[in-house]
Amino acid sequence: MKFKGLRKFGFEFLSIFIAVLSAFGLNNWNENRKARNAENKILIEIAHGLEYDLEDLKLNQTGHEQGVDACMYFAKVLADAEVNVDSFLIHYMALTRDFISIQNVGGYEALKSRGLELIENDKLRHQIINLYEYDYNTLRKFEEEYSEMQYHQSYFKELNDILSPNFIIDSLTKQMTGIDMPLTLSDGDRKKALVYVWKVYANRAYILNYYKDITQKVASTRKAILKEVE
Repeated sequence: MKFKGLRKFGFEFLSIFIAVLSAFGLNNWNENRKARNAENKILIEIAHGLEYDLEDLKLNQTGHEQGVDACMYFAKVLADAEVNVDSFLIHYMALTRDFISIQNVGGYEALKSRGLELIENDKLRHQIINLYEYDYNTLRKFEEEYSEMQYHQSYFKELNDILSPNFIIDSLTKQMTGIDMPLTLSDGDRKKALVYVWKVYANRAYILNYYKDITQKVASTRKAILKEVE
């Protein structure tokens, strides 16, 4: 009787032990499934944000390319070379136009709030962190903080002071409509203006290279994310 009772107790204990392990395993599986679902949702949100970022990057890149064209145009103007005077106002607006860096960081902020380790793929996690924490911050500082790349603040007044005596102002509307060619400038003012234009050109050319690099990184990161959530 004692043996039968012991066997019965052992069987019940084993049954309870297996039930507890099964419940524990099921709970772990459920938690892992929730984590993976959360990971996929956040990665999809980041991918959507990166898609919009690519559009914003392209807009800024186009704007800087127009700024480069404006520099080449004004270099000719200052050299009294032949230019299309009808496009003067377009190039005048583009010459010292500034841009801001817009990034859709909602998905990345959601990831940080859940914990960066939510992304199991180490390579992908590092790729995302580097993009948002380094590349995007560097671009923002270039566009919004670095003094030489604040074109309106650093160069507009100086160039305007030199060129404004040659502007054509409509007598009725009192608005600028063009510029008198050839320019009436002192040799010193002409050289100053050429240096300012060259500085704008050099900085825009530099940041265009950075835009090319960061655009490739954004596209590569988005492609890796989409592959991960397939």
